[in-house]
Amino acid sequence: MTSKNKHAKHTPPADATEAGSQTGEASANEAPIESVDSISTEELEALKAKAAKADENWDKYLRTAAELDNYRKRVAREKEELARFTTERIVTALLPALDNLERAIDAAQKHGAEGATMIEGITQVYNQFRRSLAEFGLQEMIARAGDPFDANFHEAVSQVESAEHPEGHVIEQLQRGYKLADRLVRPARVVVSKGQPETSTLESEPPE
Repeated sequence: MTSKNKHAKHTPPADATEAGSQTGEASANEAPIESVDSISTEELEALKAKAAKADENWDKYLRTAAELDNYRKRVAREKEELARFTTERIVTALLPALDNLERAIDAAQKHGAEGATMIEGITQVYNQFRRSLAEFGLQEMIARAGDPFDANFHEAVSQVESAEHPEGHVIEQLQRGYKLADRLVRPARVVVSKGQPETSTLESEPPE
């Protein structure tokens, strides 16, 4: 072996040098991973407290959202009930005026041709009045002669004997009834039959 070969330095392969450099850089960049065992008891208790507080806040949010939804529904329902109540009061207060117009028409019709102009004018006002109230949901309930008496919609003013109508049936309507939507605001006032007239069971005495 020559002296030149003895003092020659060993040069590692280029690939091995590059790989070692990359491995060193990767090791330097990697942060140490903290294990669960390294968390102290105080830190663990703090995490548990935060989790419990988060659950509590979530429950409060759900309750508040539910209460707000119920409040909105309640306000909408109360608003609707108030509007219906107000409409009912106004319509009920106007019914006597409607009755008086109807009576005026009946009275004018008794004058025949003399009251024709008056009848026409009052009838126009009466029909316009009825149409306006109908827009608020007012509906007439007419009890006709021969209809069965219904305490839900009729008010019996009197009961009389009738040979034409069976007991418990309407003989005559004295005043129209009305309902607002599905609510009764005034029953129809009627005369009700209480059946056939009673006949005397006593025989007439023979003439002397």
